[in-house]
Amino acid sequence: MLKKLPLGVTTFAKMRDKKENYLYVDKTEIAHNLINNGIYYFLSRPRRFGKSLFLDTLSDIFLGKKELFKGLYIYDKWDWEEKYPVIRIDFAKGKLRDSDDLKEKIQEILEENEKTLDVKCDNDIYDRKCFSTLIKNVYDKYNQKVVILIDEYDKPILDNITNLDVVKDMRDGLGDFYSIIKGSDQYIKFVFMTGVSKFSKMNLFSGLNNLQDITTMKKYSTICGYTHNDIKTTFKEHLEDVDLDKLKEWYNGYNYFGDAVYNPYDILLFISNECEYKNYWWSTGNPRFLIEKLKTSSYNIPQMESIITTSETLDSFDIEYIDLVALLWQTGYLTFDKKIIEDDELLGYKMKIPNKEIQKSLNTLFINYLTNQPTDIMTHQSGLRKFLKDDNLENLKTTLTSLFASIPYNNYVKNELSHYEGYYATVVFTYLVSLGFECVTEDATNKGRIDLTIKLPNRIVIIEFKVDIKEKALKQIKERKYYEKYMDDEREIFIVGICFSSEDKNITEFEFEKIKR
Repeated sequence: MLKKLPLGVTTFAKMRDKKENYLYVDKTEIAHNLINNGIYYFLSRPRRFGKSLFLDTLSDIFLGKKELFKGLYIYDKWDWEEKYPVIRIDFAKGKLRDSDDLKEKIQEILEENEKTLDVKCDNDIYDRKCFSTLIKNVYDKYNQKVVILIDEYDKPILDNITNLDVVKDMRDGLGDFYSIIKGSDQYIKFVFMTGVSKFSKMNLFSGLNNLQDITTMKKYSTICGYTHNDIKTTFKEHLEDVDLDKLKEWYNGYNYFGDAVYNPYDILLFISNECEYKNYWWSTGNPRFLIEKLKTSSYNIPQMESIITTSETLDSFDIEYIDLVALLWQTGYLTFDKKIIEDDELLGYKMKIPNKEIQKSLNTLFINYLTNQPTDIMTHQSGLRKFLKDDNLENLKTTLTSLFASIPYNNYVKNELSHYEGYYATVVFTYLVSLGFECVTEDATNKGRIDLTIKLPNRIVIIEFKVDIKEKALKQIKERKYYEKYMDDEREIFIVGICFSSEDKNITEFEFEKIKR
């Protein structure tokens, strides 16, 4: 009988209940390694990556629930007679709208721990003082050091990311609350804190600067998520007739410098939905904050496909200046491609979009922002897909002209990105990438940079864009021989020159030639 899929299951005991017969990927070797090699840990991973389940696994290890671990790595390697009291702090559920909500939530959390651990704070005000008393009283009652597990520590901040005043209040309130942990070091056995954002510049941890950040450590790279080996072994019976290379293209690709991982939510829903390829993880979140951030930034959207950044940028999460690249990485819309190292010195990172799901979804989001034409997207996508596969690219002109004609004029007025030169190329780019086409912007050659290269299974299309410039776009491609870069490729090559009018907001000239059959 096939094991059940643990959709929505975040409780380790339920996962391991023999009557339930849930499928489980063993993460206890990583847990064992963590416990034996440190005390204070921090982990950043995107939403729905299995952080809550891993915390619950840690909790049951420390509580000595040996029977749940039979058959797992840690079973014969842990002293199950040595048990530790566990304080759980969880901000994952519900949205907190202001500092009063935060105070009420902290009170609720502390009251739940008092009840579970059968201790009292000796204080009617549930604040940092109560937390401090709770830790000491738990230590005294059980005559054992305390384990503290914190889930989604930053959610009250992320839920209000576009409201600076509220975010400041949340930051100050949480910072005050978490600072108690360092002052209670003598009573603490182990601390593990998870969230989406990295903490370095948030001023949340001025009183808790002893956390070891394991987010990008290779040995902990698979702490959450499924590896491709997990897919081939643990999920083998569920995926018998599935093309695993295609599955990998769609949902794998999250890189933390070890084995790349799948978002577990994608895989479980993919199987549950009869192995249909859809945007599962994307559809569960609200990436509106990306659009709000884009409105105040000058980022070139196509460059996000292969942006180069520094560790300092990625570590930054100052609420008064949130870098868009850091935000995209921390929330799972970008991941690492590779490290950039010279003379044994880490200079930075090349980033990439993790997989096809995110690539298609993110660019559809950008299309909505750039064009404000949600009802027409599928029509234009269908036309672009069809005409790019035809030999007669003249039909492509018709589709693109219709596309730009359907963009509301006031969108150009309200949209800051429409004022920079690459707006028109960006609209074309986002449409193509949303269809899953492989596209390269600013494609470097020895004679200059190609505005846009589209790599199709049977042809390569090289495009040059011009706006209000009399110089022929096609002429530039030919004079600079951009196509020579791909002459050794077996595919046929088309070159396309497109000129736009900033006044009419549409195509004024469209020329193409086939260079190689």
